[in-house]
Amino acid sequence: MQKKLNKGTLCVQGGWQPKKGEPRVLPIYQSTTFKYDTSEQMARLFDLEDSGYFYSRLQNPTVDAVGAKIAALEGGVGAVMTASGQAANFYAIFNICEAGDHFVSATTIYGGTYNLFTVTLKKLGIDVTLVDPDAPVEEIEKAFRPNTKALFGETISNPSVNVLDIEKFANIAHKHGVPLIIDNTFATPVNCRPFEWGADIVTHSTTKYMDGHAVAVGGAVVDSGNFDWEANKEKFPGLTQPDESYHGLTYTAAFGKAAYITKMVAQLMRDLGSMMSPENAFLLNLGLETLHLRMPRHCQNAQRVAEWLKNHPKVEWVNFCGLPDSKYYALAQKYLPDGACGVMAFGIKGSKEDAIRFMDSLGFIAIVTHVADARSCILHPASHTHRQLSDEQLLEAGVAPDLMRLSVGIEDVEDIIADLEQALSKI
Repeated sequence: MQKKLNKGTLCVQGGWQPKKGEPRVLPIYQSTTFKYDTSEQMARLFDLEDSGYFYSRLQNPTVDAVGAKIAALEGGVGAVMTASGQAANFYAIFNICEAGDHFVSATTIYGGTYNLFTVTLKKLGIDVTLVDPDAPVEEIEKAFRPNTKALFGETISNPSVNVLDIEKFANIAHKHGVPLIIDNTFATPVNCRPFEWGADIVTHSTTKYMDGHAVAVGGAVVDSGNFDWEANKEKFPGLTQPDESYHGLTYTAAFGKAAYITKMVAQLMRDLGSMMSPENAFLLNLGLETLHLRMPRHCQNAQRVAEWLKNHPKVEWVNFCGLPDSKYYALAQKYLPDGACGVMAFGIKGSKEDAIRFMDSLGFIAIVTHVADARSCILHPASHTHRQLSDEQLLEAGVAPDLMRLSVGIEDVEDIIADLEQALSKI
């Protein structure tokens, strides 16, 4: 395929280039294993001396084609597809951190990621320091230690929908010799490509906008290939020192810019196995083919809804970066000039009971755990997705007690507003 195709073309055509007589549509390679003619051929695959397919826990043609599409959309050198967005964020950190290591993360991250970082990774001996992403550079830099291995943030935070200053975070990370890892789930590469602003690794919950139809859970880790692991080799021995489980192979020496992604497949997928299924990859690919069409509609609808909510007498506050008075409006214009996403946060006037009555009175806007698909939905994070957090932790994560997360779908916007209006009339 020719290089430098636009994002819309990559959404439709990227990843799968059929040869003569092959299916035009990406097929589902529903096979756990793949045949070879000689023992030597198989041995070379297991030693990473040849590339190819031999077991779908490690690689599968359907899954790899979708990974190649997402890597092209982000402008990266390669991608690993995982069973979920949670697995993607775990792999992104665990690929370069081990017991005794430390990393820094923005406080304003998804509740599941917050628990992963502050509870589960700590059980594995990996420590994290959470920082206010809006704090001055000097304040954030105080969190770094000699054993710090990465800096993490979300392009648009879930559920507070704050916009990250990616360049600021990239400069901090690189000053301290570590990669910047960005969860780009809400923006998608259609609206933001973090690599262009200095990020090194991008993760996605493909379950959200990329799939777009709430039918397939999945995740992705994309490497830009830009971070120089060798320049910081003492920090990253897993990449720059021999791997005894592969006869002393050194990933940076053997695979260059593909070292990080290759290690993730060869070690983490081999040992932990959080792989995406071929069928889920096939469904995800169908969603990706219309991503460039759906995202503008999500953004247009959300802008209308945010403006309407802001002017409603029963609404206390609205956080949506497309509103000119938003704290994040300037950052959104810089990083997300074509639109952010369809998700916003808002609070209504009144009690918690009023909020519950409002949500229970909605019609087709459903109360669901999901977010960022074709159908409008709503959630109260403090009592749903983030209920494991203390009141103090909720505030650190940017989750106010009255915050409701509204995910605006691609239905007719007049119907969305009408549903909100009738529900607000009940309080």
